[in-house]
Amino acid sequence: MKILVLGGTVFLGRHIVEAALERGHEVTLFNRGQHNPDLFPTVEKLRGDRDGELSALQGRQWDAVIDTSGYLPRVVRQSAEALKDATNLYVFISTISVYADEKTVGQDENAPLATLEDDNVEEITGETYGGLKVLCERVVEEVYPHRSLIIRPGLIVGPDDPTDRYTYWPVRIARGGEVLVPGRPERAVQYIDVRDLAEWTVHMVEEGTTGVYSANGPAEVQTMGAFVEACKSAAGSDAQFVWVPEDFLIQRDVGQWMELPLWVSEEEAPGFFSYDVSKAVRDGLTFRPAQETARDTIAWDRTRPADHEWRAGMKPEREQELLEEWRTAAPSS
Repeated sequence: MKILVLGGTVFLGRHIVEAALERGHEVTLFNRGQHNPDLFPTVEKLRGDRDGELSALQGRQWDAVIDTSGYLPRVVRQSAEALKDATNLYVFISTISVYADEKTVGQDENAPLATLEDDNVEEITGETYGGLKVLCERVVEEVYPHRSLIIRPGLIVGPDDPTDRYTYWPVRIARGGEVLVPGRPERAVQYIDVRDLAEWTVHMVEEGTTGVYSANGPAEVQTMGAFVEACKSAAGSDAQFVWVPEDFLIQRDVGQWMELPLWVSEEEAPGFFSYDVSKAVRDGLTFRPAQETARDTIAWDRTRPADHEWRAGMKPEREQELLEEWRTAAPSS
C-alpha cells in the first residue's frame, strides 16, 4: 500500500513509519523537516507546512493518510480537504482526552465528548486539548464520511517518548532504594506501548477499517502495584516501594500526572484509568508484557545524554523530603 504520514519523525509517527516499512508498504512523509530530518533516508519526504503550505501534496495519490500531528481543527481541515480526492482512508490520531467525564468508570467510544466555551480558541492547554481534538475529529468525519478512522490513544509510552510521563518510573525504579509511589497498590493504571499502537494502526489501515476506537491498555486491569513490580523486575533493581496516600500528597501540593506520572486522584477522576478498549481488542489490538515495555524504555533512556532535561517526574530532593515527612506522619503499625 501507499501510505502518507503527516508528521512521521517524532515518537508515534516514527514508530508508525517503522511498522509500515517492516510490513512492506511504500511510505511518504509530509512535514516541515524540523525534527529528526535524517530519519528514514530511503523514504520519500515532502516538505511543507500543514498550515497553509500544502502544495507538495498536489497531484498525488495514496491508499491511506495517517495524521499523527493534528491539534487545531482549522489546520486539520486544510490537510483533510487538500487530500480528500487523493486517498481512500484518512486516519486521525486523536486522544482519550476527548471524553468529557473522568469520573465514570468503564466508558467506551459512545461516552459524551468534551466541549469548549469558544470553538475558535487555538491555545492548546490542559483545559482545551481534549475539546480541540473533538473538533478535529468532527472535521475529519465531515470531510471523509464513511472513509475515516479515528483512534483515541491513552498515555502512549515506550522508547523515544519525549514527554517522560512514563519513562520516569522504570528509570527511577532502576536507580533502586526507597521509591515513593502514590496511592493504593490496587488502583488501576492504563497506558499503551507506542509499538503496539503503531503496529495496530498499520494493521487497521491494511484492513481498511473505519470508525472510532479507544486504544489503551492492557486488555485486563493492571494495578499500580503490578506495574512497579514489572519495572523492578525489568531493571533487576533493589527498589523498595513506599506507598504514600493521595491525601498526604495532595496536602503538600504534589503535582498529579506530571510531577508524579501515572497518578491522577482516584477521588477526583476515578474513571481516568478505566476506559473500555474491548472494541479495539476485538479488532486486533494486542499488548506486549509490561516488563518488556519497561526494559526497552530503560535501554532507550541510557542512550540519551546524561544531562538531558527531564520533562516530567519528581526531583530526587523532593522525593526524599516527602519520604522523610511521611515517615514522621505515618501511623505506627
